[in-house]
Amino acid sequence: MGRIQLDHLTKRFGDTVAVEDVTLDVDDSEFLVLVGPSGCGKSTTLRMIAGLESPTTGNLYIDGDHMNYRVPQNRDIAMVFQDYALYPHMTVRENVRFGLEEEEGYTDDEMDERVEAVATDLGIEDLLDRRPGELSGGQQQRVALGRAIVRDPEVFLMDEPLANLDAKLRSQMRAELQNLQDDLDVTTVYVTHNQTEAMTMGDRIAVLNDGRLQQVGEPLELYHEPANRFVAGFIGEPMMNFIRGHRSDEGFVGDFLAYSFDERLEAASGKGDDLVLGIRPEAIDVRRAADTASTALGDHEFRMTVTVTETHGNQNVVHLAQSDGAPDHDVLQAVTDGMHVVESGESVVITIDPDRVHVFDGTSGDALCNRRLETERELTQV
Repeated sequence: MGRIQLDHLTKRFGDTVAVEDVTLDVDDSEFLVLVGPSGCGKSTTLRMIAGLESPTTGNLYIDGDHMNYRVPQNRDIAMVFQDYALYPHMTVRENVRFGLEEEEGYTDDEMDERVEAVATDLGIEDLLDRRPGELSGGQQQRVALGRAIVRDPEVFLMDEPLANLDAKLRSQMRAELQNLQDDLDVTTVYVTHNQTEAMTMGDRIAVLNDGRLQQVGEPLELYHEPANRFVAGFIGEPMMNFIRGHRSDEGFVGDFLAYSFDERLEAASGKGDDLVLGIRPEAIDVRRAADTASTALGDHEFRMTVTVTETHGNQNVVHLAQSDGAPDHDVLQAVTDGMHVVESGESVVITIDPDRVHVFDGTSGDALCNRRLETERELTQV
């Protein structure tokens, strides 16, 4: 069993607070991703779980046992690092076997059998007699994983293990790590600053910022129901659009648009005056202005000008600026289907559906209202 419990964990380095009052449970066999920007405390949190750093205050438990003062080798964990940390003078076989040689109870034959079985599972059985310098980055990463797996630990800790790989190999290794974790059925804590890795790999995601835990939940929960503006902006690519403004008689007046609230948005946004409207780029419908020239604009329609179109093949990211004497900088990003191409300088009309709008408190950043999800959930269940 590998359940991990962080109970009000804090780590200070002198006057600097790296991790502040983090309480978090990781279930047995769960794949939890710690994500956040550089310096947010995610690696420090991982190092405290590993025993490489001691908490300043708070408590850490693995499988119910108190771990604050237990040395790393007695925690039944295995760690995979960003730089692989392979011994260059050893062969792949010797690197993978090294962890077993530090433990008691294995004969030479048993160690050889375990090394070869793990190598076969990872597809590196033909590399056992090579040295790390003869391997590609992906092969070295598999060797580092093999060294961790061969010990059959209760907990895997992974500190940005894919950061040094190219984009194609990183995508391949994401899938392999997920399959591996499913096969091994072991508790895994994975640290990354890459929100794409977090969304595609984690059973749950824990978002950190400035050492504090912002939100913990399943990937789609964080994407559609962020707890605050930081989570909303960090999760999602392209990131969510934010429009600062204040309340009006009809709902909201922002820096470059007035947006009328329906009953749901009106009720949820409360009485506060300082508000931020949040809109995912894919929630913005884009049409050519010529197609609507003879039609009056609705309450949630706005004329904009395209400044840049980024073509990705399956989709386009469209950068939009205000029309009619507006500033020359972008104010929104929208995502369109790959077959729907609009050119730079073209006039368009955008529609922002109230069911797909988020509202945040302009002072605290807390989410006041997230997009309506009932329709999507009902369609999923049909």
